[in-house]
Amino acid sequence: MDDLREKAKEIGMDPEDTELWIKLVAIHHKLRDYTKKKYNRMNPFIEDLFDWNEKGKYCKSNNTTIYDSATIIGDVKIGDDVWIGPHCMIDGTGGLSIGHHSNISVGVKIFSHDTVKRALTGGKHQIEYAPVSIGNCCFIGTDTVILKGVTLGDRCLVGANSLVNKSFSANSVLAGIPAKKIGEVIVKNENVEIKFYSGH
Repeated sequence: MDDLREKAKEIGMDPEDTELWIKLVAIHHKLRDYTKKKYNRMNPFIEDLFDWNEKGKYCKSNNTTIYDSATIIGDVKIGDDVWIGPHCMIDGTGGLSIGHHSNISVGVKIFSHDTVKRALTGGKHQIEYAPVSIGNCCFIGTDTVILKGVTLGDRCLVGANSLVNKSFSANSVLAGIPAKKIGEVIVKNENVEIKFYSGH
């Protein structure tokens, strides 16, 4: 840790803060080693500092993982056994429900409001709100954006990088900008078939 002490001197850090920094780095290294050994991954420090299930418990959801880098605002109701990945924006200011066993992948943005008309009118128009509902057992692909007023039925599969600006019924496979229905999810007991329409 001598290199840290030298760097702290260059910065002009006082001795008490220097020792705190050294302890923090030691904690970081221990947590990183633990996560690498247990999960074979290296997370941002903040994800190692806090329990991934703590936010789920705080949201009164059982066995739910919400990464610390995910932001949750407003009135969000989350079912049990949900997974919300890193760097998500979950906006419930207009009301948002996420059903049980749904997965919200890395970087997904779900909005139940927008300020488009307020911005375009120089603040004269009101913020617009409309609730969003994600059904049970849905999978929302990485970097998808879901806009206000959208309802997705149970067992919807949304492809990565999609823009969902309208509602889709249960068992829909959808993808694209804007998202279109490109197939169906067929569940029989424990078996799942993803049936794509011709051309997809």
